Amino acid sequence: MIDQGAPPQGRGQTVPQAPGLGARLMRRKPVEVLVAEGGQGEGGTLRRSLGLWQLTMISIGATLGTGIFVVLGEAVPKAGPAVTLSFVIAGLTALFSALSYAELAGTIPVAGSSYSYAYATMGELIAWVCGWCLVLEYGVSVAAVAVGWGEYLNELLDGTIGVTLPAALSAPPGDGGVFNLPALIVVLLAMAFLLGGARESARANTVMVAVKIAALVLFCAIGVQGLRSGNYEHFMPLGMSGVSAAGATLFFSYIGFDAASTAGEEAKDAQRDLPRAIMLSLVIVTALYVLVAAVAVGAKPWRQFNDSEAALAQIMRDVTGQGFWATLLAACAVIAIASVVLTVLYGQTRILFAMSRDGLVPKVFSRVHPKTGAPRANTVIVSLFCGVLAAAVPLGQLADATSIGTLFAFALVNVAVVVLRRTRPQMNRTFRVPLSPLLPALGFAFCVWMMGSLSTVTWVVFGVWMAVGLVVYFLYGHRRSRLAPPSEK
Repeated sequence: MIDQGAPPQGRGQTVPQAPGLGARLMRRKPVEVLVAEGGQGEGGTLRRSLGLWQLTMISIGATLGTGIFVVLGEAVPKAGPAVTLSFVIAGLTALFSALSYAELAGTIPVAGSSYSYAYATMGELIAWVCGWCLVLEYGVSVAAVAVGWGEYLNELLDGTIGVTLPAALSAPPGDGGVFNLPALIVVLLAMAFLLGGARESARANTVMVAVKIAALVLFCAIGVQGLRSGNYEHFMPLGMSGVSAAGATLFFSYIGFDAASTAGEEAKDAQRDLPRAIMLSLVIVTALYVLVAAVAVGAKPWRQFNDSEAALAQIMRDVTGQGFWATLLAACAVIAIASVVLTVLYGQTRILFAMSRDGLVPKVFSRVHPKTGAPRANTVIVSLFCGVLAAAVPLGQLADATSIGTLFAFALVNVAVVVLRRTRPQMNRTFRVPLSPLLPALGFAFCVWMMGSLSTVTWVVFGVWMAVGLVVYFLYGHRRSRLAPPSEK
């Protein structure tokens, strides 16, 4: 409607029109603005204190352990001895996406990870969808891993003092329990580290990563003594469909490699170190996963895997006939899985930090404590949410829901690389995906293929999650976005 008090329009003049809904949903945030805002929060700034070593340890800490210590027992019954091939397929899928992440992390070194990359290339609505998937990926995976931590804690308690926590307090509803207390405790411990700041959290994580690598090397050294060639016969008993189904579940094991990209505003030299950290961590993790999986299925017939979250400790006990080595492995796993919780929780808080700074979620998530340089309120809110979720939801449902959210976000990152190459070809890139757009296209295709291998129930959960996200966006984020014109706010 034209303002009645406005002066009459002359011939040939037109009344300026507000941008249509489609244009508003596609509004993009320039790369230069994203980078210029780096570290800025409400009341303080994030501190740049992380080097290449710390960034690599963050990615390894967020990745290594999840699939081996927790989900292996669920994947083997789906694929049989070919679970090693499932790890390779999942790792190859992650590799294509990792190349895209490496290029974008070096070009747009900010805290929002793939959310920010989508904002710069495909517009606000796609960025919101990606960010909402990341909330599922990071937040829910924290809960899923915390559930597995309780299993190994019971193994440790049983091997040391001969007692275990009662099922009512060590398993969620649906798995024979009432409330998973250990899962809540490990999330709260991670929260305590994060509240101290990024540097302190990185130091603790480095120690825990060293412990988990030592534990997996120890498992291989002892487990190889129990190898039986007959356990590799009928290598692919459930066919390629079983391998791909297990691969989709095991992709949950790779979700952490992009954690370094969430530290873009706390890295000393983000453009140089982020691509290196992402690629280095993925290579190390994939090699260890395949090696440990090969030893595990060689030392124990695949039909005897029973969905236990403490599968490796059981194999150690079976091979040695002694409880000592199993107890030692359980102790290492307790520390190792805690590092996954710590680093993935870190990634979740930084993604919400970026979304809050853009106005899409409440400002409380971008409020930075001036002394520690950490988003304290953000950390407390996310930790309590994840802790309660871990205590109340069974692991299997969480892992598959996390995988589909991760695959969707990774697919968007592969698209973002191609879009940014075409729209901003002259930008300085410290790393470039080779054979682009072929490899990003393969990364996108692999992600879609693995999404198709997930169950109908997982797709239903994902659809409901996306519907809720769109409702939140249109009721809150769309109007409060910093890119929204004043008339919409």
